[in-house]
Amino acid sequence: MSNYQIEEVHSFAEVFKALSNPNRLHIFLRLVSCCPPGTKCSSDAAIRRCVGELGQDLEIDPSTVSHHLKELRRSGLIRVERRGKNILCWVDRETVFELVNLLSGGSADLVREKERIYTGECK
Repeated sequence: MSNYQIEEVHSFAEVFKALSNPNRLHIFLRLVSCCPPGTKCSSDAAIRRCVGELGQDLEIDPSTVSHHLKELRRSGLIRVERRGKNILCWVDRETVFELVNLLSGGSADLVREKERIYTGECK
């Protein structure tokens, strides 16, 4: 029997649904590559990307990129912030860790602890 509650299962289903679109997956992977889990990033600028950068080379309209970002945000995979005329996006690390935890059968807690030690969050 699963240790996950019905709400958690529905939440994970939304994440997988969002990632099932190849363009969304490509955009998400671009964001993940900015600062992969388990690595130390030097600044917020290192992990955030403008919407215009994310749609490059995908051969889709900017409005379609915005739609894909909305779906990724709705599923909890990314965060979005407006700064002036720019919209910045980055991966929600907590959601990624929850997903890793689901897929690894619970060993993501070790990954999270290693990241805390590496980034200096715990002493």
